[in-house]
Amino acid sequence: MTNQEIQAIKQRFSIIGGNPSLNRAIEIAVQVAKTDLTVLITGESGVGKEHFPQIIHAYSSRKHGPYFAVNCGAIPEGTIDSELFGHEKGAYTDAKTERRGYFEIANGGTLFLDEVGELPMSTQVRLLRVLETGEFIRMGSSQVQKTNVRVVAATNLDIPKAISEGRFREDLYYRLNTVEIKVPALRDRKEDIPLLFRKFSVDFAEKYKMPPVRLNEEANRLLQNYYWNGNIRQLKNVAEQVSIMETNHDITADTLRQYLPQNEMQQSIQLARPQQTNDSFINEREILYKVLFDMKRDMTEMRQQLNGLLANQTTPSSAPINQEEYQTVEEIHDEPTNIEQLEKDSIRRALEKNAGNRKAAAAALGISERTLYRKIKEYNIE
Repeated sequence: MTNQEIQAIKQRFSIIGGNPSLNRAIEIAVQVAKTDLTVLITGESGVGKEHFPQIIHAYSSRKHGPYFAVNCGAIPEGTIDSELFGHEKGAYTDAKTERRGYFEIANGGTLFLDEVGELPMSTQVRLLRVLETGEFIRMGSSQVQKTNVRVVAATNLDIPKAISEGRFREDLYYRLNTVEIKVPALRDRKEDIPLLFRKFSVDFAEKYKMPPVRLNEEANRLLQNYYWNGNIRQLKNVAEQVSIMETNHDITADTLRQYLPQNEMQQSIQLARPQQTNDSFINEREILYKVLFDMKRDMTEMRQQLNGLLANQTTPSSAPINQEEYQTVEEIHDEPTNIEQLEKDSIRRALEKNAGNRKAAAAALGISERTLYRKIKEYNIE
């Protein structure tokens, strides 16, 4: 997808930010929308998972059919089966009339099951059956009914852990997880945090008829380095509190700190501090690659400059160039080294890390897209 197409989708579905992982999630949603595959959207609570089933529905062949979103975690365990599959009159004490469930009324459309990890085990069995066969039975009935519903599910749970603890069926997980869309946490989208806060502050200024709050540079840094357990939902809540409570709309870090839960401050400090983990070693190696990449470029420029000086040394007044030193530079440049291989590795890793997105890979390497394309061609990188 082109950047222009992604921006159009963001505008349509009120998604803010330019993080490469966020853009990749949008690309996958549009790509999978053309199929009828079941999709599992994963990510922490408050990251905005609810946007992606809407994108999938809007870009699918079912876009003119019904769309329903069901929060499985908000429905009591005793009534969840009735909500999803319906019931017959007298199926239980309060069932005074028959009721159609979501799988029945969403026929031909899309059903978004939010917080699917909260479903009780008995309901998981029913859900697995309807996903595999398209068949379900109302509560209190023995008649099998058919439905043609595309299911998109979302969860903030660690499903493999829930499976090991016996809280989620492994076969249902694999059936739901035909395609997975991972929505990044806010702390992993630092560059988007000021944009989101500014948008929320403008919205609340319009809502409450007051000037929007403005953050100084230090306050913006505090926002970007904060841990954000509640992600975008928490950021929006903080923006609303600050907008309402502060009469001075020029916000400093000290003022902002009063609205940030102190129990997350230590997490923020740890987040900003380099951690000695395998990931940190990987990042350090990438930094080394970039340094070597720059070193090779500098060496090439130095050689070109020296060649130019030698070519122009035609007058007595020209400063003499030490041929011995020049030869040393030539030798250093021409010695067999692993710089080219490291450069190849750096480019490959950047492309892999950014799912083949060359623009994002070029930004990660600190080079232009044109240079990256030239290097890919030069090294014949697939």
